[in-house]
Amino acid sequence: MKTILVVDDRMEVREIVKVTLSIEDFSIVEATNGEDAVHLARMHVPDLIIMDLMMPGKIDGLQATEIIKKNDALKKCKIIVLTARNQEKDKEAIFKAGADDYFTKPFSPLELLKKVDEILDS
Repeated sequence: MKTILVVDDRMEVREIVKVTLSIEDFSIVEATNGEDAVHLARMHVPDLIIMDLMMPGKIDGLQATEIIKKNDALKKCKIIVLTARNQEKDKEAIFKAGADDYFTKPFSPLELLKKVDEILDS
């Protein structure tokens, strides 16, 4: 069973993602900020992280992505950034941080599931 870490400060977004992913057989772990994301990634070593960018706390999603991708034990973990930001400079920063892909909010649950399957199969 593949493990997916869902990171978003908004419970509603985490719930939509969890319900979407429940169609398939995934183990879901949740975090509400960047610090928890890094901690839980180290603890669970997920196959995929769905990471929000703008979150409260000392570490935002972009910084959490960089920290996770620089960790030798976690660098193979795939990261999809789920964000409302869709400017070219945001996309550049997302990929520079080490994310494998990005998905914009609001999102189609079926399109997200398709993207998750695509990333996990690559």
